[in-house]
Amino acid sequence: MYQILLTRRYLVSKIMPMLAAAAVLLCTAMVLIVWSVMGGFLTMLINSGRTVVGDVIIAWPNAGFAHYDDLINRLEQDPQIKAATPIIETYGIISLPDGRKETIILRGIDGESYARVTAFEDTIYWKPLDAPLEKDTARLDPRLDLLSGASLQRMRSEGLTLTKIDPKTGAESAALVMGIEVSGFNRRRPEGYYIPIQRERTTPDGEVDWIDTFLPRDGRLLVSVAPLNTEGAGADVVSLASRYFPVANEFQSGLFELDQRMVLLRLDACQEMLKLGEARRIVRDAQGPVVLPDPTDPSEESFDEPGTRTVVDPARVTHVFVRGQGDMSRGDAAIALADRCRAIYRQFAADHGGQVPRAGDIVILTWEDRNRTMINAVRQETALLLFLFMIISLVAVFLILAIFWSMVAEKTKDIGVLRAVGASAPGVAGLWIAYGLAIGLVGGALGVGLAYLVVNNINPIHDWLGRTLNIVIWDPAVYYFPRIPSEVDPAKAIIVFVGAVISSVLGAFVPAVRAACMAPVRALRFE
Repeated sequence: MYQILLTRRYLVSKIMPMLAAAAVLLCTAMVLIVWSVMGGFLTMLINSGRTVVGDVIIAWPNAGFAHYDDLINRLEQDPQIKAATPIIETYGIISLPDGRKETIILRGIDGESYARVTAFEDTIYWKPLDAPLEKDTARLDPRLDLLSGASLQRMRSEGLTLTKIDPKTGAESAALVMGIEVSGFNRRRPEGYYIPIQRERTTPDGEVDWIDTFLPRDGRLLVSVAPLNTEGAGADVVSLASRYFPVANEFQSGLFELDQRMVLLRLDACQEMLKLGEARRIVRDAQGPVVLPDPTDPSEESFDEPGTRTVVDPARVTHVFVRGQGDMSRGDAAIALADRCRAIYRQFAADHGGQVPRAGDIVILTWEDRNRTMINAVRQETALLLFLFMIISLVAVFLILAIFWSMVAEKTKDIGVLRAVGASAPGVAGLWIAYGLAIGLVGGALGVGLAYLVVNNINPIHDWLGRTLNIVIWDPAVYYFPRIPSEVDPAKAIIVFVGAVISSVLGAFVPAVRAACMAPVRALRFE
């Protein structure tokens, strides 16, 4: 009982124990804030990656593989798989209205199935909003009032189908959905929304011409790609396939790199440009040459020549994205789904022997495998930062040791009195251990509370620093995401709190042993 009474008295009557508790508080808060922000950044990175690729990717880049419809049917019949969608992914060049040319990642998709596998519908940017963004207190987001609801609803519908409807003729044509940062014709406001802007273009005579266009309304862009043959090599090394496409909408995935480089195009149009669509070829005999018919020449519609036959090569895609049933955010769940996809593909390849890549050659990756380089880099950076901050936090241990050592010297006569009235050596040691435990509990609890307060308000704090001191730490162009992660994991909070308490007890251990080993008579004579 006397340990509790003396601990309370020492803790509240001296300034030095308060400084030790403050050191524990700051170290606890520092470690938990860093861990929460970096861990949250990693979680956001993983989740955003899954929003654009699903859970598992089946890939045969460049050349592509055929009979993908059959593979998708087999996948979707499995109870572990929710949906699958065909994808073509390649590199291309896009020509913008101001004369700039940008290298892009061109992804051919089927809008309906792509939305079932990914968060495509949620990433469509130009669509009606029921409420403003959190920071948009002035309601200046163009999606609220400045654009008509009917126009935005039409843009949303056209974006999901990647189809543009001519308002005059009613004709439909394949269209583009671009990353919100691709064109440079949008500017992100500090409140988090984008506004269309004008860009200047230098004319041949040296004058400056201002381009005032809103791409999802009236934009048409030239897309150039290199057509591929069945081996994945350029079908024509002399020229690129180029075609103008209207812009149906733009998307914001949350991954800045994709928002800046990716352009989506309707699958059939992408297959046509890359020569991955269904095609006929004429086979004369087993030893003879293969002749590709001219699709514009009606005379080649049929061949009656003996020893020839028409072969139809099915359309191809380079990837199939798969969405699993249930929660796939855990790496082991995605690995199990990938194993199931391998088993399904193995049977698919056996049934289409010689026409699709072999089961041992096909590339099947989880969402984490796809982004492993970046994810591992963030994990290693998080571990390094935690290690460094934990070393810095050892200051609290040595500070407690130094404070307790001086307090033991100061209270030598009090220790002698306790021993003289019957307190045992373990009891005296327990007094200082309890003292350190109390400091750890108080400092750790206050540190966890401070960390919760800072992390939950870290975006307003960052905005205030930007407004008053012009300090921008979290640049979305660097960190990919527009907001700093703002959630503390309770498990991490418990680990850090327990670590603070243990560190405080360890700091008090050596002074406690010193106090317990004092001879009562010598302690009573101490001046």
